[in-house]
Amino acid sequence: MMAIDDQKSTSDGKVWGFLKQTFRHSASGATTSSRTSHQTHPPVEGTNPHTSASVSSVARSLLPTRRRLKLDPSNKLFFPYEPGKQVRSAIGIKNTSKSYVAFKFQTTAPKSCFMRPPGAILAPGESIIATVFKFVEVPESNEKPVDQKNNRVKFKIMSLKVKGPMDYVPELFDEQKDQVSIEQILRVVFLDPERPNAALDKLKRQLAEADAALEARKKPPEESGPKIIGEGLVIDEWKERRERYLAKQQVEEVDSV
Repeated sequence: MMAIDDQKSTSDGKVWGFLKQTFRHSASGATTSSRTSHQTHPPVEGTNPHTSASVSSVARSLLPTRRRLKLDPSNKLFFPYEPGKQVRSAIGIKNTSKSYVAFKFQTTAPKSCFMRPPGAILAPGESIIATVFKFVEVPESNEKPVDQKNNRVKFKIMSLKVKGPMDYVPELFDEQKDQVSIEQILRVVFLDPERPNAALDKLKRQLAEADAALEARKKPPEESGPKIIGEGLVIDEWKERRERYLAKQQVEEVDSV
């Protein structure tokens, strides 16, 4: 019995020692992990505001851009291919948002291209047809006609939400750079004017509509009210009074007869 008890106490001591070592290792591991968590996750009060701002700006840049404008065509500008001439393209721009929106054109070839208008402010639901002018260079004798795939001229349309109706100035986009959205990058596509196609017919209709709108804006507004001359005498009222006077004279003459 004594031998069994001695063996039992010895085995119990070994088991207890093993348990104490295991507890110490687990406790030290928990302490280390706690220290590591404190080091990798500093308190919120100590965060750098500049770092937070940069992270938020990056997060905003990753979000999908919300379109404010609807473009027609959506991603191309069609031009008739006439070397040595200035040709025109057209694009419909419509404000599909619920607020006033300013838009602005930019191009990679400002010396040979210009837009009319270069920018404007559209009310909610308002639309406009913008005209784009481009000079087509004449290819050299040993060159092939223009290759559309190698055409590097591009146009960019940007948009900016504004508070309300106001006069358009390009400086609006410089003052609020953080709020500017790139609506679309437009690629130039040349069309053969001698070969009718749907894109060319649509371009002609848009150009005709843009020209008509331009002529309408040039005309002076029609005056709905009567014209005033002299010392506030109204022509229409003067004619009416004269007609009443002449009618009265005729009635008096008849009565006298």
